[in-house]
Amino acid sequence: MQAAQGYRWGLKAAALLLISSVLSGCGINNIPTLDEQAKAAWGQVQNQYQRRADLIPNLVEVVKGYAAHEQDTLTAVIEARAKATSIQVDASTLDNPEKLKQFQQAQDGLSGALSRLMVVSERYPDLKANQNFLALQSQLEGTENRIAVARRDFIQAVQTYNTEIRTFPGRLWHSVMYSDLPIRATFEATSADADKAPQVKFK
Repeated sequence: MQAAQGYRWGLKAAALLLISSVLSGCGINNIPTLDEQAKAAWGQVQNQYQRRADLIPNLVEVVKGYAAHEQDTLTAVIEARAKATSIQVDASTLDNPEKLKQFQQAQDGLSGALSRLMVVSERYPDLKANQNFLALQSQLEGTENRIAVARRDFIQAVQTYNTEIRTFPGRLWHSVMYSDLPIRATFEATSADADKAPQVKFK
């Protein structure tokens, strides 16, 4: 009797193992995995934007020392930074296209203000030769490049995730098990050169 029960338990365990293997092979875990990858990619976007925001106060102070009367441009950068850092979009709100669009517009506004600051800076040879300014300008250029890469990776991660839940068999698993996970919004190109980092390098 005990042997028969043990045999039945063994069959049940083997069946569960087989079902788990089959389901795993059918992509049942793809959707949550891809969702987490998209969230991680978004985290990198936020990290690089924060790095840029952290560089700006020092950059403004250095420029102010040589071009204090360019107050309108300096104020525009400060205000754009304040607006960009006031809009927070974390992984839990990635399914809010309107908030993501607001975040993107604020960051694009800061990019434009920084570009104008760099144009103004070219009028001041002493500023362009200042070692602190050159170091900050180099860090800013590198950060803009990392932002471009992070945005690209995020767009690709969201595209992969969205494709998975719209195609078979992901669409089936989504309707059965993951219907709470929505189609994700992503960045939209705002200009023909949206895939390129803003130019902050002096000629």
